[in-house]
Amino acid sequence: QVQLVESGGGLVQAGGSLRLSCAASGRTFSDSAMAWFRQAPGKEREFVAHINWSGRSTYYTDSVNGRFTISRDNAKNTVDLQMNSLKPEDTAVYYCAADAVARRWAGTGEKMYTYWGQGTQVTVSS
Repeated sequence: QVQLVESGGGLVQAGGSLRLSCAASGRTFSDSAMAWFRQAPGKEREFVAHINWSGRSTYYTDSVNGRFTISRDNAKNTVDLQMNSLKPEDTAVYYCAADAVARRWAGTGEKMYTYWGQGTQVTVSS
């Protein structure tokens, strides 16, 4: 059974930092793109960051570019999201996602990702 489990969420003041981690089990994702999405209260889930299978290529939504960094450790089957200079508008449930297809650019669309975690809450106070 494939599982993605996020951790590292919590409450932080504006300007602070958090590091989210996503641990995969049940299969290896060393050949698959992975991503982070988020869903704020009353809003649809949105793309945050993408990393390709090798870790050499990343892409971010404009609102987090320069503040967030996505990284992966294929030996550990994990993907992280370092979030700096957090703002109240970053408050959301953050989800880890993984593509089932090897070595393709999965991009920003939810439908490209087969596996999802249960989410971790990030709350940024002003």
